[in-house]
Amino acid sequence: MYIFVRIWLLLLVLHTLALAVVARRERRNVLFIIADDLRTSLGCYGDPVVKSPNIDQLASKSQVFLNAYAQQAVCAPSRTSLLTSRRPDTTRLYDFNSYWRVHSGNYTTMPQYFKSRGYFTMSVGKVFHPGIASNHTDDYPYSWSIPAYHPASFKFEKQKMCKGEDGKLHANLLCAVNVTEQPGGTLPDMESTDEAVRLLKSRADDDVPFFLAVGFHKPHIPFRIPQEYLSLYPINQMTLAPDPDVPKLLPPVAYNPWVDVRMREDVQKLNISFPYGPIPKDFQLCIRQHYYAAVSYMDAQVGRLLSTLDELGLTDSTMVVFTSDHGWSLGEHGEWAKYSNFDVTTRVPLIFYVPGVTTLRDWWGEPAFPYIDVFTQSELSFKNDKVIRNVVELVDVFPTVSYMAGHRAPEPCPDVSFQEELCTEGNNLAYTFRHRERGEDEEAISFSQYPRPADTPQVNSDLPDLKDIKVMGYSLRSWDYRYTLWLGFNPNTFQVNVTDVHAGELYMLAGDPGQDNNIYSDSDHSVMMRKMAGLPHTVSLQMRMKLQLLYLTAGMKASRRKA
Repeated sequence: MYIFVRIWLLLLVLHTLALAVVARRERRNVLFIIADDLRTSLGCYGDPVVKSPNIDQLASKSQVFLNAYAQQAVCAPSRTSLLTSRRPDTTRLYDFNSYWRVHSGNYTTMPQYFKSRGYFTMSVGKVFHPGIASNHTDDYPYSWSIPAYHPASFKFEKQKMCKGEDGKLHANLLCAVNVTEQPGGTLPDMESTDEAVRLLKSRADDDVPFFLAVGFHKPHIPFRIPQEYLSLYPINQMTLAPDPDVPKLLPPVAYNPWVDVRMREDVQKLNISFPYGPIPKDFQLCIRQHYYAAVSYMDAQVGRLLSTLDELGLTDSTMVVFTSDHGWSLGEHGEWAKYSNFDVTTRVPLIFYVPGVTTLRDWWGEPAFPYIDVFTQSELSFKNDKVIRNVVELVDVFPTVSYMAGHRAPEPCPDVSFQEELCTEGNNLAYTFRHRERGEDEEAISFSQYPRPADTPQVNSDLPDLKDIKVMGYSLRSWDYRYTLWLGFNPNTFQVNVTDVHAGELYMLAGDPGQDNNIYSDSDHSVMMRKMAGLPHTVSLQMRMKLQLLYLTAGMKASRRKA
């Protein structure tokens, strides 16, 4: 009897391994989830305050990229860059006011690529940035098999929906509500989840594979969220950012004056001076409380989606990708919102669940993603077994999703790719699923950028129109450093002047992880700039900045050795 049991177990193991090999090659469905303004404030990223059990549960069965960065910390440019795998200098979208197919090139998007390979593609909520940036159609019919869905209740998001102390309704930043009192008794992300669940059910028994993109609006402001989520974060337990002051050596051009936050009625009442005036500490705590509550609310919607995969038997055939368009400052450097090149605004979660790769099938019928009610099961904790610590970028998502879903990844773009419809300016990260990370990769970098209208903070510094852009801040993030140059930019020709340096930033992350001590001025840049001037004009800005960083940091290391 013992021998038969051993043989049966051996056959079961071999059968599981064989199916895992097949799973690596088969075409998978794709559930692509993107949050709005979500920094890495998640339990699976080590945040000790937040309660995000459903995303943490997903991460425990996924590969988690701990250092993923957006290419521009604002919605439309970042989403267009992610979905086309082209950088903002190629999409030429730095604001919300142009459609890449008309303005720069007819670039193929990730959902369009899947559609061309026989997938039924669907969009729910905020995936592309709505409006001009996606041709007022969310890029339908190029990207989607059916028109994109937007929740009807979103139209109330910018209206006076927040009950104030005076009993009247206001357009506030802080806007926790009784959902039953809201129009339709619902909120946008709840509606989007309902529609996404409906679409999953409609595709469950179809032989045609699907690509479903679901974009949640939260934690984007205003914080119009169910009021019960505030109870998860008692205000007397909230703390301020560890570095709430504007760094002394921060160049004025680098500062974002968070105008969209200032515009809210409850913030206007605080009478904060422009641009550097700090928000009162008690209100800072309230903002942080509401942001975390919004994350937990959004996490619950993710949980509903994932548990639906289980209920429909789709977990073993559907790849799940979870990410965000960019981060959000919660008082770090005296800043709020996005609109900068710091880690808190460019770093995002990036989680890949690939059945048969990041986890094996559960033959005992246990659900992979049971819904977790944060109010009753907040004590649950999860461990990430598969993490990648080296730097990656959101332009890497398109080629990686394509390959891991069973398709050929787009080829790398040439140096000038405006005429190339299908190519990637990112990297296919599929190799990271096959090989254990061997330590830090000093060659791995992310490249972000942010435009400014002037060298000092203006009312349009956060989101200048293309015609008003005078300076572009290019930022290189490696394992050890963040290096940023603010360079002259011509919005008519889209040309950057590499010799017109308005300001610089350099942070050594080992001793300054918050990026508060700018040491750019500690070095003499004249010799380095003369060397750079001798480079051929064909050398890309990214390569120039990599060479500059090597020169600057080599000098620093030599200085430390002498000391």
